[in-house]
Amino acid sequence: MRAQSPQDRILDAAMRVFRRHGFRRSSIEQAAEAAGLTRQALYHHFASKEALFRAVIERFYENALAAEIDAAEAAEQAGGSLGDIIVAEVGARLRELLSSLDGSPHIEELFSEHLLQARDLYQTYATRYTAQIAATIARVCRKQKLAFNKDMSASELARCIEMAVHGTKSAYPSMLPADAFLKDLATMLRMLIGGAVTASGKPATAKQSRRKTGGRK
Repeated sequence: MRAQSPQDRILDAAMRVFRRHGFRRSSIEQAAEAAGLTRQALYHHFASKEALFRAVIERFYENALAAEIDAAEAAEQAGGSLGDIIVAEVGARLRELLSSLDGSPHIEELFSEHLLQARDLYQTYATRYTAQIAATIARVCRKQKLAFNKDMSASELARCIEMAVHGTKSAYPSMLPADAFLKDLATMLRMLIGGAVTASGKPATAKQSRRKTGGRK
């Protein structure tokens, strides 16, 4: 097992401190003590509490992106539909973010504070998440011979998926309770994807749609 680097050890310790005390009540001294370092030694790696918090947030985002990629690959290898794959991908990202703060009494503060202290990171990773979803959609559509319906594309569907994530978040502050949040989000994503792509290489016509439903309108 590879030994942790000093920076990884500091970030692990800082995360424990931020989870326990929130951002505002945490201090460099607490993080240093949790990491088994002096305050001066910690300052050698991070110039301030804000810089330390940003590094913790960036690691959150990077871990979430890695979880997203792994989940998409696993769902695709298992033969899942586009809906299955995207639900697994987005769900893995959000579960990773939630698990990082699981059990903290300061989740709402930490979520709001990260937008103040690291909004640029939030925007950077939001772009990366959307690009990752778009790449998955394009790849799966080619593999499964799915066609985009009118005015839709891989990038546009990815953008709509991220809008659905944000819309569901508005109903669940801090994405809690997690099970209900993820269940409702999965329902929304499946409905969105179902209306955006069609199997067999071309969009269904109105006549084909009536045939599938036995002529019912």
